Amino acid sequence: MNKTRPRLGILCGGGPAPGINSVISAATIEAINSGWEVLGILDGFEHLIEGSTSQVQPLTIADVSRIHALGGSILYTSRANPTLPDERADDPHWRLHTTLRTLRELGVDRLVTIGGDDTAYSAARLAEAAAGTLHVAHVPKTIDDDLPLPRGIPTFGFETARHVGVGLVNNLMTDAMTTRRWFFVVAMGRSAGHLAVGIGKAAGATLTVIAEEFPKDRPIQLGHLVDILEAAMLKRIALGRPFGVAILSEGLALRLPQDELQQALPDIERDEHGNIRLSELNLDRLLAEQVEHRFRARGKRLTIVAKNIGYELRCAPPIPFDIEYTRDLGCSAVQYLRELRPADRADVGAMVTMQEGELVPLPFGSFNDPATGRTRIRQVNTASWSYRVAREYMIRLKPEDLADESKLAPIARAADLSPEAFRERYGYLVAE
Repeated sequence: MNKTRPRLGILCGGGPAPGINSVISAATIEAINSGWEVLGILDGFEHLIEGSTSQVQPLTIADVSRIHALGGSILYTSRANPTLPDERADDPHWRLHTTLRTLRELGVDRLVTIGGDDTAYSAARLAEAAAGTLHVAHVPKTIDDDLPLPRGIPTFGFETARHVGVGLVNNLMTDAMTTRRWFFVVAMGRSAGHLAVGIGKAAGATLTVIAEEFPKDRPIQLGHLVDILEAAMLKRIALGRPFGVAILSEGLALRLPQDELQQALPDIERDEHGNIRLSELNLDRLLAEQVEHRFRARGKRLTIVAKNIGYELRCAPPIPFDIEYTRDLGCSAVQYLRELRPADRADVGAMVTMQEGELVPLPFGSFNDPATGRTRIRQVNTASWSYRVAREYMIRLKPEDLADESKLAPIARAADLSPEAFRERYGYLVAE
């Protein structure tokens, strides 16, 4: 390859999301049509951190012209973290410096990173350390929809994940009705409940529970979660419909008291960014066991099936929305890099966004939390009208259920309690 020409590197970090290949395709085609060379870097930052230049592949238009409709990533992905400090080394930032040195050895002077908040942070740190010798465009990707994009703009992959998730939950709703059972479904969303609410609302799930509905300044008690689920189920029994599907955001598990987590799972594994691997917590199974125990104590039997649907969503083929969106983002990433001067130290990188059909770069640092220096997290606004609509269509204990004796009596009877005892036991759920 001719090193006198600009050379673009493309890599993907974090978990998969529908549309990655479409970004790779659009960025590659636009770069080559601009006279650049393109290197696909395999496995995210993993091999760059090790100083290896062998895990790359030149990309041509022929390589990428028909990959835009495919799920997964032709470049694979990993959670390797180049910003992780290591006090044992002479240089505590050797990972970051080795990554930068490896990119220089590859002749890469422009980089497109595709990923979520952790990858965005790594991209910003890398651009900062390069001091103008490497310009970076980050393309925001996550099915969690939790990156701080402007209002109303989703992260790519979210719409496809919601679409596929709704299909799965619709099937579970039919199964629940047919077999008279319950499903507890955990949806991905480490820091935000957008996917859980999006799936639950569109599928008409019985109820959805997310971490954002609880006060931020204290842990979520396990018993509180169990009470919400149990009360909704008792209300369904009183309505003559002893079945349903409850959607739970996986981030609820991170808000449980740490001593409870540590006691339940003392050897819980974490990734290189320090995140607990939530798939190992089995929140769905834990809550199912707790609720089943309560019903058994009343001498009543019910079936709850625990299910996590995260992995079925991440590598789905993108729907047309995400294909069009990611083509815009991939092309825009190259356009942003093309407009930068090679030695421009003032503008070394940005997260690219599409706003009203136009490219709007968000400079690195502009979307960080000042307190932590990390990427801000966009959470569900539980005060919004959209969330209020979602709550209106859920089956949950409500103030009118306790105020209206004709409604309260059958719910209390399902719990084997008097109306007064039920109101005293579960009344706090509607006083929040």
